[in-house]
Amino acid sequence: MSGNKRQRELARQKYERQQARRAKQHHRTQTRTRVALVMLGVFGAIGLAIFLGSLFGGDSNDAAANQDVSQPPRQCDYRSAEGNGQDVKPVGTPPPVAPEFPTVQAIVHTNKGDITMKLDEKKAPCTVNSFVFLAKNDYFDNTKCHRLLTGAAGGVLQCGDPSATGSGGPGYQFNDENLGGAVYTKGVVAMANSGPNTNGSQFFMVYSDSGFPPSYTPFGQITKGLDILSQVAKGGVTGPNHDQPKTKVVIKDVEIVPA
Repeated sequence: MSGNKRQRELARQKYERQQARRAKQHHRTQTRTRVALVMLGVFGAIGLAIFLGSLFGGDSNDAAANQDVSQPPRQCDYRSAEGNGQDVKPVGTPPPVAPEFPTVQAIVHTNKGDITMKLDEKKAPCTVNSFVFLAKNDYFDNTKCHRLLTGAAGGVLQCGDPSATGSGGPGYQFNDENLGGAVYTKGVVAMANSGPNTNGSQFFMVYSDSGFPPSYTPFGQITKGLDILSQVAKGGVTGPNHDQPKTKVVIKDVEIVPA
């Protein structure tokens, strides 16, 4: 092959290599462009969705805040209890659905001073619903605390019976609550009863740790006034069963207020 032909052949091969490189580079460029356009479309769609969401739906925090996170209604079974104090101080029955109370406290105004208790409506909603209902209907007004337990087994003052006999009640009964792991340490407020699911209006306040079995619905905690109970306990007991407080304690009113 002559020198001129050899040079032309080399030039042709060089040109073909350049064209191949350019074609490959062009293909890469097109691929990158398509990927970029796809990503741009995706981000654009997301951005549009966010924009429309903010325009029509509010921000995510507002949406979460507006979701209904309330608990299902707490149905309560308040059953008629003939002879259970019905003719002592009739007040009707509480609403069968326990409302979502804000945290509340009861101030028990007695002739010996005020006893304040925080009510636990989360763990004992039907009990608190009943207690608040009775308090607001003046059921506890001018009633005598009729029972005082003392001694090594623990100490409680029992109230809530307008007849002061230990057998009175509001004319209805309801089921136990919050018994799992229930303990009756100093300051606990719990329902008195005559057997399972016989709660009415009688309750007791623990002034000294008591080893009772978990059979009495705890529904509150005393925050002020334990010293009053201690003073009543020091006065001792009287009566045929030695379970009536010598120091007379009369509930003048029970006031329900926000905690």
